[in-house]
Amino acid sequence: MTEQQGDLDLETSDVETEHGRELRTGDPALLRALAHPLRVEILSVIDELEEATATQIAERVGESPSNCSFHLRTLAKAGFIERAAAQGTSKPWRAVHHSRDLRPNPHDQDSIRTSAAIGALYVQHEANRMVDFLTVHGLGDEQWLPGTTINTSTFWATSDELAEVATEIAHLVDRFRGRKDPAHRPPGSRKAHLFATLNPDFDAPATPEEPDAG
Repeated sequence: MTEQQGDLDLETSDVETEHGRELRTGDPALLRALAHPLRVEILSVIDELEEATATQIAERVGESPSNCSFHLRTLAKAGFIERAAAQGTSKPWRAVHHSRDLRPNPHDQDSIRTSAAIGALYVQHEANRMVDFLTVHGLGDEQWLPGTTINTSTFWATSDELAEVATEIAHLVDRFRGRKDPAHRPPGSRKAHLFATLNPDFDAPATPEEPDAG
């Protein structure tokens, strides 16, 4: 599962870039800390609000502040979030990283299984968000309708070609980086969400390899 593509690296890395800190890890222990539907939801709320208290998060996710606090501490222990500056008596949390690349170590079955479990949670989370949008807003109004799409495709590709498509998808919105700062947002812009999935179909047989010439 990946939130942002990068070179496949077997080790955990935490680097500072011009856009902020970027995490790359396939460590099963770190991945398991996120492998819970409420933690995925909590981290998404923090990403959206940038800073949030347990009470604010609880209101968003429909859970008790005490339950949210337990999961917040788990996320903090794993290094996904940290305490922000206190605001009076409020003690908000913030994300440590601007982006997270959680693809597994391909040589570690535990890492692969845990990354797949997190991927399934994110797919469910984003699918629920899209269903809510369509239920409440339909496909938007005349101005925004052309920018709303639900698209599925079926095609044949090699593993290398599929990897190229995955990289292209990951970089589709690079041009919008930096717009977390309101000063960099063009007039009339709205927050937008991209939800894309791509996978080989292992239930269908692969095209046979060509026999060696000789």
